[in-house]
Amino acid sequence: MRILIAEDDEALARFVKQGLETERYRVDVFGDGELARAAAVQADYDVVVLDLNLPKLDGISVLRQLKSAKPSLPVLVLTQRTRVEDRIQSLDTGADDHLGKPFSFNELSARIRALLRRSHLPSESVLAIADLKLDRVQRVVERAGRRIELTTKEFCLLEYLMRNVGRQLTRSMILEHVWNLTFDTTTNVIDVYINYSVHSMVNENLRAVFLFEGEPVVLSLEIHS
Repeated sequence: MRILIAEDDEALARFVKQGLETERYRVDVFGDGELARAAAVQADYDVVVLDLNLPKLDGISVLRQLKSAKPSLPVLVLTQRTRVEDRIQSLDTGADDHLGKPFSFNELSARIRALLRRSHLPSESVLAIADLKLDRVQRVVERAGRRIELTTKEFCLLEYLMRNVGRQLTRSMILEHVWNLTFDTTTNVIDVYINYSVHSMVNENLRAVFLFEGEPVVLSLEIHS
């Protein structure tokens, strides 16, 4: 799952980002309304966490434009504006939830999970290949009913690969979607994660086969039971 945070308070944004990343979400932070709006419209996000007091473009304007471009994109407003009138304005403009500052991170996380449950069909929230299952909402991976503990990046990589079984994936695509990096011909981070992480996730009777073809190197994922 990929989350966009629109927040100009750098310390608060860093705190929320780190907390969500420990729960295995991919998180992008933008400090002004124009950047946040452009990113949310152009890229695929599962949830937007939106402050209302943003520079360059205020949060209500961002919310209005997002809901016009992507009506089904869940938006959680996180703001110091806690008056009833502010909550009504947020909800009437299209916000799916409104949480005032100061806030409990555990409550924020729970509200995000609730938005994800409402916005994703069961078939979309749980990915399954043979007896390997990945729950995108609960952030859980199981193999034959046995839970597998993964780091944030391992979870994101496995999720991306499972969502794209049968597709040809380049290193640059994986770097961009999992690490938020542009293509670097000198990096071997993908090879390391595949060789030491993914193979250990799907060993025994379920194995991953990665085919390297052409230039640039192309990755193809096949799962064999």
